[in-house]
Amino acid sequence: MRPPAAISVFLLSLLAPGVLFTMNNIPELQEPLPILGMGMVILGSVLLLLHLTVQDKTKVDPLFYVFAEFSFTCMVGLTNALEQDGFISGFMNFYIRLGEPHLSTAYAVMMSYWEGVVHFILFLTIIQRMFAGKSYRSLGLLWAGSSIAHQVVFIPGVVIGKYGSNIRPAFWRNVPFFLAPFWAASVLFSRPREMPVVTADKITAEQKKGLLSRPVDLLLSLLLLGAMAFSVFRGFVVLDCPLDTCFTYIYQYEPYLKDPVGFPRVMMLVYLFYAVPLLTVLIYGLKTPGCSWMLDWTIFFAAAMAQTQFCHIGASLHSRTPFTYRVPTDRRLPVVILNVLLAVAPALLALRCHTSPGYFMKPVPRGQTDKQKKKN
Repeated sequence: MRPPAAISVFLLSLLAPGVLFTMNNIPELQEPLPILGMGMVILGSVLLLLHLTVQDKTKVDPLFYVFAEFSFTCMVGLTNALEQDGFISGFMNFYIRLGEPHLSTAYAVMMSYWEGVVHFILFLTIIQRMFAGKSYRSLGLLWAGSSIAHQVVFIPGVVIGKYGSNIRPAFWRNVPFFLAPFWAASVLFSRPREMPVVTADKITAEQKKGLLSRPVDLLLSLLLLGAMAFSVFRGFVVLDCPLDTCFTYIYQYEPYLKDPVGFPRVMMLVYLFYAVPLLTVLIYGLKTPGCSWMLDWTIFFAAAMAQTQFCHIGASLHSRTPFTYRVPTDRRLPVVILNVLLAVAPALLALRCHTSPGYFMKPVPRGQTDKQKKKN
């Protein structure tokens, strides 16, 4: 009898450190092109083993292969993070030197921790639910939001930052990992949403209330407006706005924004051009009844903000960031609070939408609701 798919994926992922250790001790493989070639061979072999693991299943969700393949790379990322922080050694030296030197930066270390812990747990949970016949759509959207946010900051950050002149062939193995989350997100969004059963009377009563009659939603709207203002401000800061306030902020509060690695600058621009418009749409959804898309997009956006803010906060305080770019000790508390709030506000909104979704649902005819209640 084969073990459950989630356990098989877990055990297969644990092979990643062994593969890295082996390559780190074979000089013939420690050249830029062989590193890329071996990376593709290993990922292909993992895909083949995954197929053999589930070949007896009558129907396998194609997203399984995405989640399982990413699970393997999560262990690679966690191994990198642990080695860069000095907990282990002898695994990633060759890859940092000849593959992707930018993985030694503070931002990449925090990104690797997030992948190796948060994403890995998500993958195993999703795979377990997938083969148990349970819904995993919301968990999948959590990963998709987090992973897309990671990719749209990480890859442009490498290209425009100080490592852009030292891109090795191994960097191009990121291309499929850049495209896969977008494809997975499109698949997940296209699948029907599981809507909770709420009586028509309750939906009508909720949707009759104005924003001023809903103090929680009013507070959330104010928090989102504050997040928009902070995102616009920091976008102007990294665009070298000449205002004294911007100059003071970047030099006395968040000098990490001018770190030449490029990641913080790209992140602030992503916030300015993508997060701010989406925040505007989410505020509209809080004000307008019946916006059922809020149930999906709040999850997606909350995960994206959690991932980027975790990496940003951690990197701005990490010892691998040069001292001149770290948050000054006497400014640490207000800067950390502001950045944490920027991640917490979307998370609170997602929690509000899913604990009390009546305001965001389409009105249900009374007769239909009664039948559903009786059926349940």
